Amino acid sequence: MEGYSTKVIECSKEISAKERVKIKDMGDFISLDDATANEGSIIIKPDYYAKIAVHNDKSDGDKDYEKYVVVDVDGNGYVTGSKSFLESFINIFEEMTDAGETDYEVKVFTKPSKNYKGKYFITCALV
Repeated sequence: MEGYSTKVIECSKEISAKERVKIKDMGDFISLDDATANEGSIIIKPDYYAKIAVHNDKSDGDKDYEKYVVVDVDGNGYVTGSKSFLESFINIFEEMTDAGETDYEVKVFTKPSKNYKGKYFITCALV
């Protein structure tokens, strides 16, 4: 696709070339924004996460931005651009990894914004 490119800029584990190509594509991944719309939630048993740098000449806003991908233990991918989600997720992921814990789940959900009335943000919590 002309004017569109993606690059893995951070990954929580070493991944194969095949995994890297799949994670950069993101087309088959579940959007956390859609899955949690209207105060919904989703449970993920994470395996790893990655930050993806995106360059998109056709974007109405910034041409360069980041997407965040979480891959679960079954190989399903979840994608969002939410920095609030990423911060919450990394805090959980790093604490569990440092403790040697691999068998856990994370609930992803929306919360009302205190700064923007009628708006929500995505976050997560350990189940």
